[in-house]
Amino acid sequence: MSRLRVGVIFGGRSVEHEVSLVSARAVMKHLDPSRYECVPIGISREGRWLASADATLLLDGVDNGTTATPVSLPADPAVRALVPVTTGTPVPGAAAQASPRLDVVFPLVHGTGGEDGTLQGLLELAGIPYVGSGVLGSSLGMDKIAMKTAFIAAGIPCGSHIGTTRLRARSDPARLAREVAESIGYPCFVKPANGGSSVGISRVKNPEGLGMAIQEAALYDRRLIIEEAIAGQEVECAVLGNEDPQASVVGEIVPCNEFYDYSAKYIDEGSKLIVPAGITTAQSERVRALSVDAFKAIDCAGMARVDFFVRKADGEVLINEINTIPGFTPISMFPRLWEAAGVPFDVLVTRLISLAIERHEDRVASRTDFAPGQRVPGGG
Repeated sequence: MSRLRVGVIFGGRSVEHEVSLVSARAVMKHLDPSRYECVPIGISREGRWLASADATLLLDGVDNGTTATPVSLPADPAVRALVPVTTGTPVPGAAAQASPRLDVVFPLVHGTGGEDGTLQGLLELAGIPYVGSGVLGSSLGMDKIAMKTAFIAAGIPCGSHIGTTRLRARSDPARLAREVAESIGYPCFVKPANGGSSVGISRVKNPEGLGMAIQEAALYDRRLIIEEAIAGQEVECAVLGNEDPQASVVGEIVPCNEFYDYSAKYIDEGSKLIVPAGITTAQSERVRALSVDAFKAIDCAGMARVDFFVRKADGEVLINEINTIPGFTPISMFPRLWEAAGVPFDVLVTRLISLAIERHEDRVASRTDFAPGQRVPGGG
């Protein structure tokens, strides 16, 4: 039986570039070599696609994107492979020079350009199965404003929040300040609507700090979200599956800093990841049920990590966000939660690849041709 060629894509033009490299190393380490042939595919900070030795160098932290030989992935299902590129133009006859066909892709580009539906759209045009959510689920899962709109429509409880843009915020800051005071209050959080790893996020304690927080968030995205600060426990749940998703056990985050910012996640020591979470059985079941509801609400596939607050005042469970490409670093909750549920890392990776192929087969079962008057055979 021949091995499946699995393209692992990492890096990217994102503030989460380094986190992506760590996730990719972990996934590649746990790919069963008897079943899979791993194909590293790196994306430099400048957006150049790299393969083979160049991708391996990038994975080791050597960003040689300016001198490496770039490749591209044509939006052509007949190719399904990386082809060489020179001076920004595909090489003539590139299809004939392409690497062996990719059977499936495992995208591990966190944040913009990888988690927001853009990479998923390319993979669909290229006709390659891929791990994780499709274009819709990825884009909704990335944009915190659109995400919460979908959650509210599905009856999933959220905290108070306001969505805006940096242009609107800059053009009338006094109006935004009044809206925050009236509908959110202080303390609150100001965030880029599209982002991850807590980059660009500020906890604002009073009205005087709002303007600076808006400026910080606006460095990273044109869409901004302002959320109420919910006092309570931060808990997370992992979801796995396609049409019949399953929820893991629930874990708890105890940050070493004022909130779970980038430093608390990846730099400073002291943050605690507690599995299972220190909440009641009823609260845990509520988190698990809402995790599946959230997964379905934005049409996720394969995997997701769903983050919640358990409010201290009344024990109410409120959703914070969903992550459609969760971290796979040694300290990431997604693999740890499934490990606690009896699914070790290598089995988890294998299951995700199977789900990717299953989802792709369902996708390509849809017809792309139509003739007036055609009917389903036997449908009358």
